Amino acid sequence: MNARNGKVLAAVLASVLLAGAAQAGTPERLGTGGNPEGRILVGARSVGLAYSDLGSVKGAEALFGNPAGLALAESGTEVLFSSAKYIADMNLNYIALAQQLGGMGHIGLSVKVLSVGDMIRTTETAPDGTGDIFTPTFTTIGLSYAKSLTERVSFGGTARIISESVLQTSSTGMSFDFGFQYDTGVRGIRLGAAMQNFGPSQLFSGSDFERSALFPEDDPQAANRTVSTSSSEAELPALFAGSATLPLVTGSTNHFDVHALYQSNSFNVDEFRFGAEYGWRQDFMLRAGYKYTSDDNELFGLTYGLGVRLPLGGAKVQLDYAGQQVSDFFDDVHHVGLTFRF
Repeated sequence: MNARNGKVLAAVLASVLLAGAAQAGTPERLGTGGNPEGRILVGARSVGLAYSDLGSVKGAEALFGNPAGLALAESGTEVLFSSAKYIADMNLNYIALAQQLGGMGHIGLSVKVLSVGDMIRTTETAPDGTGDIFTPTFTTIGLSYAKSLTERVSFGGTARIISESVLQTSSTGMSFDFGFQYDTGVRGIRLGAAMQNFGPSQLFSGSDFERSALFPEDDPQAANRTVSTSSSEAELPALFAGSATLPLVTGSTNHFDVHALYQSNSFNVDEFRFGAEYGWRQDFMLRAGYKYTSDDNELFGLTYGLGVRLPLGGAKVQLDYAGQQVSDFFDDVHHVGLTFRF
């Protein structure tokens, strides 16, 4: 490790460790943060590894977990499509685009949409339904930039617009992610760290918050006034993660990598993630992962998946599948992804 690489690595690791210690979550904060759907995992390859691969994830796949990996894209242009039938029949769709800018680095664009589906509107006076149907939607749009600072160190960041809408109530805000990756040069070990979901607190408003009221100081014969209110502020669920990737087998025919990650959550208990991937000639991959947490109500634990590279003209196409085992009440969540590299 040369002096420059060492200084960059030390500065980033110190920032992550200090911030994680200051913002660590507790069980008492569970469920009190805003934008929980922003934490839902996307991208079939990384989901199959339980998102333990933040130290080595690359290209368009890296935009959700660690934007620093954008700088290591395998081709000039990458496009990723991912879709999943989430718990309770919700639909989760994701698209990510990575584009090389020559010596200027890489940029990326990502869009995630969670659709809850049609719901029957109920009120206090109509608990069985009013006859109205509504469809809540949750959308995030991210713009990312990444660049290799040295031959071994890359850094990236993402700015996201968060939009949520339920009936006539909505919220629009922003969040920011930062990440880095470091190639140690020792046995192929790669390290990574990511800081996600930093931004102003979430606030809901809209016509559903309007109330008709007559103030004590008003003329009793006057018409009621329309008063607009808003929700209380909800802090975004920030997190800090550190990851390592170790290749156990390398070669042109076979490779086998293991991954480990520690994640500190501001609105949840901390967690550990582990993953392993076997690849044959870079054409066929098998994956498995596991998330460990002290939360007894955690839905997800074991993950599994596979990937196949397909020839398609001048493009390289990769088809990925991942499953998330759900502990109670719901069926497993299944993700399917397609990545095109040009």
